[in-house]
Amino acid sequence: MSHPPEHLAHFRTLAALRPPRTTVAIAWILLVGIAAAIFILFFVPWLQTAQGRGQVVSLDPEDRAQEVTALVPGRVERWYVHDGQHVNRGDPIARIVDLDPNLLSRLAAERAQVMAEIASVQQSRAVAQIDVNRTRQLFSEGLASRRDFEQAQIKVADSGAKLAESRAKLNRIEVQLNRQSAQLVQAPRAGRIQNLTATAGGALVSAGTVLAVIAPEQVQRAVELMIDGRDVPLLRPGRRVRLEFEGWPAIQFSGWPSIAYGFFDGRVRTIDPNANAQGLFRILVEPMPGKPAWPERRFVRLGGKVQGWVQGETVTVGYELWRQLNDFPLEFGQTKTGKDGKDAGAKDDDKKIAAKAGKPK
Repeated sequence: MSHPPEHLAHFRTLAALRPPRTTVAIAWILLVGIAAAIFILFFVPWLQTAQGRGQVVSLDPEDRAQEVTALVPGRVERWYVHDGQHVNRGDPIARIVDLDPNLLSRLAAERAQVMAEIASVQQSRAVAQIDVNRTRQLFSEGLASRRDFEQAQIKVADSGAKLAESRAKLNRIEVQLNRQSAQLVQAPRAGRIQNLTATAGGALVSAGTVLAVIAPEQVQRAVELMIDGRDVPLLRPGRRVRLEFEGWPAIQFSGWPSIAYGFFDGRVRTIDPNANAQGLFRILVEPMPGKPAWPERRFVRLGGKVQGWVQGETVTVGYELWRQLNDFPLEFGQTKTGKDGKDAGAKDDDKKIAAKAGKPK
């Protein structure tokens, strides 16, 4: 309640009271801060992002590290490569010998014996067939009995059975010889020897034992990110992704990507339909056309750690804080998708990039 000045003249102590300047300044700062906070919450835009961690992978499964295994059991006699060596397709990796050094010679002798048996059975079968033809002629003329004709036919059938059994033995021997011929393990593709997992000399290996790992050198890289299932339903192929590679310094403002530094651009290629055991979904990210290329492979190798932010819709800062507090998914907004499932906004960005490159779509 205000008092007239003539009344305050009777209360000199009350008239002398004035608030300190510090208090006034703090009050003005609080008012300005509250006004600025309200303005930021309701008028400043914020780009929503779905954060995920992952690693650098090869887009083509054939370009990923491949294991070279032993095809036959035995002992590693010799290595033809060492760690870090470049190999071409078909280059020898290691030689494996059987525990029996005379196995190949005994198999060859057994094969020759079976071949002789086959030749003998074929000759006896031909003679038996001639006897069947002659007995048939005599039986038709009444000079031989039916029993003689049937006995000749039985001999032909027995010869056929023996011939089939001998050929089965020959096939088994051929299989063993072919397997033993695989004792020289060769590189299935060109690449670099990443590591050797067995030792020479007395090392015994079985069929399927990993001998070495070959890592390809020329690959088409991609990034796999693990995204929380809360935001995956609102992600689409073609959405922009900001990537931070391990070992590359970066300054990140997820809501304001225009002032971020040290990031590389990508776009969502595919999204797995099912989650892993931890409830995370895997997405594959490929380089964004028309943007600066990713670091060279000698700086960002396969298996390197990556952190990514999949960009979503633009909302206000207040809405984003409210969403985070309530643990809601990303704002769907007015995003439209085409028949191929790609964001219309991403298609517009592709058209702009193509227009800059002189390739209108």
